Amino acid sequence: MTASIDVSMPLPGASFGATVVQFHYAGGWPKKRQWALDTLPLAYDWILLLDADEVMNPELSREIRQAIQNPQVAGYRICLQMFFLGKLLRHCEASFWKLSLFRRGHARFECRLKNQDASMADMEVHEHMIADGPVEELRNPIVHHNVESLSRYIQKHDEYSNWEARVLTAGEGKSDELRGSLFGTQAQRRRWLKRNLYRVPGSPVLLFFYRYIFRFGFLDGVPGLIYCTFQAVQMFHTKAKIYELKKAGS
Repeated sequence: MTASIDVSMPLPGASFGATVVQFHYAGGWPKKRQWALDTLPLAYDWILLLDADEVMNPELSREIRQAIQNPQVAGYRICLQMFFLGKLLRHCEASFWKLSLFRRGHARFECRLKNQDASMADMEVHEHMIADGPVEELRNPIVHHNVESLSRYIQKHDEYSNWEARVLTAGEGKSDELRGSLFGTQAQRRRWLKRNLYRVPGSPVLLFFYRYIFRFGFLDGVPGLIYCTFQAVQMFHTKAKIYELKKAGS
């Protein structure tokens, strides 16, 4: 696992004054984000995790400038809204909260699976930051634009299910893992519900009806229908891979 700065060819971002660091993944954990937090000489006290397909509005920028003046807070959760097939999904339970803004040295990624590989995609997007101090929430969201084709979306979520099957087979219990809790934060509730829902027969169908009917996914039109269906299919893929792993280990 190495990183280097290749000055022989222009890299995206370099023309804007950014220092571009190339991360070469060689398997295992951490992947690039925790590696960057542990390794790179970061210059500022606050860190904002923002993917290339995620967009901040001016209101969030102003809110962040004000929020980081508070010396008592270790980090801030920001709501991530899903823009899918040309539509902002306002229902489907597609939005979720992430600890995207935090004080340097006061938060790190949980480790749910040390034995990872490239077949599991960049799963840090589904692992949570855990802060060592008070955490608050910001009002304005980040919008995630799913700009890839549906073919790539399906391929990527197949890779996600490889990772998720391994994680759910291993179970909880690691000290640096966010624990599922029905009465915790949104992330803890979602984790508790997901782990317990996987044990229920027909759970992919139940998930579809929960998102599409009870969470009003039908109000998001055809994109909402496709999104809810894909979420249920991913759960089915994960359950099938859990079965495969257990059969291989028996």
